Amino acid sequence: MPSPARTTENPVVSASTIRSVITASSVGTLIEWYDFYIFGSLATIISTQFFPKENPTAALLSTLATFAAGFVVRPFGALVFGRLGDLVGRKYTFLVTLVLMGGSTFLIGCIPRYETIGVAAPVLVLLLRLLQGLALGGEYGGAATYVAEHAPEGRRGYFTSWIQTTATMGLFVSLLVILATRQSVGVAEFESWGWRVPFLLSALLVAISIYIRLRMHESPLFQKIKAEGKISKNPLAESFGKKENLKMVLLALLGATAGQGVVWYTGQFYALSFIQKACNVDFVQSNYLVVVALLVATPGFVLFGWLSDRVGRKPILLAGMLLAVLTYRPIYKKMYDLADVTKKTEVSNNYEVQPGGASPHFVTTRTFSDGTVYRRTNTGNGPATVSITLGSGPFWGMTLLVLLQVLYVTMVYGPIAAFLVELFPTRIRYTSMSLPYHVGNGVFGGLTPFLATALVEKAKATGTPDAYLQGLWYPILVAGVCLVIGLVYLSDRDVQGSEFRV
Repeated sequence: MPSPARTTENPVVSASTIRSVITASSVGTLIEWYDFYIFGSLATIISTQFFPKENPTAALLSTLATFAAGFVVRPFGALVFGRLGDLVGRKYTFLVTLVLMGGSTFLIGCIPRYETIGVAAPVLVLLLRLLQGLALGGEYGGAATYVAEHAPEGRRGYFTSWIQTTATMGLFVSLLVILATRQSVGVAEFESWGWRVPFLLSALLVAISIYIRLRMHESPLFQKIKAEGKISKNPLAESFGKKENLKMVLLALLGATAGQGVVWYTGQFYALSFIQKACNVDFVQSNYLVVVALLVATPGFVLFGWLSDRVGRKPILLAGMLLAVLTYRPIYKKMYDLADVTKKTEVSNNYEVQPGGASPHFVTTRTFSDGTVYRRTNTGNGPATVSITLGSGPFWGMTLLVLLQVLYVTMVYGPIAAFLVELFPTRIRYTSMSLPYHVGNGVFGGLTPFLATALVEKAKATGTPDAYLQGLWYPILVAGVCLVIGLVYLSDRDVQGSEFRV
């Protein structure tokens, strides 16, 4: 493939301007990710609100499938809003996506329960998740492109990496809001109505973000090509109808973003789901340990973005995938073992009957030498529930294992924005980079919690040994294939991107 035409005409902007650009873009993107992820963070509770309770496993899988639906439509949002961004500009396009996302999130918090309106509840939730997916499909590409087109040459990886922190910080903020609300209203009230508060809060957060983004100026590179009359007349045709550009779109997808996507969702979302469902760790404690891991690891996005400016995007992206492929199974086996009470020394056992109206609670509490507490509750009206509170040692051990996974996330995600925007010329950049990102991250990555959980349930049903590990085959396979394609077909010339194409 011929060497891409490059230019050094990227406008020079002041340090204060680039800081303002990063802040405005990051705040809005963080809020959109917050909106998108509170649904996944509350999956276990939402499954009891909008789906029949008779089969908890089916309800959870239906909830995860609804969560995944938002990811499936993200590529369509990328096409719609990417085209709009290349035609009318970056600023106003992701203002539209922000309003669409915030409105959808707020309305999810207003939908009546399944017991009230029946099948209309999951249908409405699904429709709003689809709108969220469309909105996010346009948001990320606009924010990454906007920052990159302000960034000085040779530092694009560092500056765009700040945008990369917003996805994890959005998850982080969502978990904090959920925990704070739960602690404020109590467990019973939170599971009854308090879970709605994080959704309703979105309206205020979006209003703040809209105010900030209205004060932004258009990208200088877009203004330049607009003044020169070089805006694409048909970004979709140019992006996917020209052989050379389509080749780069496919290479970006299959050699980078698909692997990045499964690593991202395995290390954060599936890890949380695995801790809660497979390990039965207490809801609050499981969220706390993920919050700690996210907080410690988040600077890694900026570190690896900065490092990619010096050593290239390819080595860091592929190293993160390689580590994930090699270590996922031993990491998750260790996570399971840390919560496995059959491998602990029991020191006490207590059985009691607690008042529960017509259905008293029969509670068995077992305490172990490492401080772990096992609690089994049976009301006689369904399957028993198990909750495990880890002792100090297992808690920090589990946190470290999640931290390792989040570090892999920072390796594959920190450089990805710079990698994508540098592959494509300014006139079609928004459209071209958005599609491989959202197919890779949204479809391949977003399906991870659902497919991994489904594989585990199938393995349980068939009596497969170590059934709890079988869900990992999906991210391992996708990351492994992406790793091989990236090693063979991605060149350093393609991904080092010291200058922009026009």
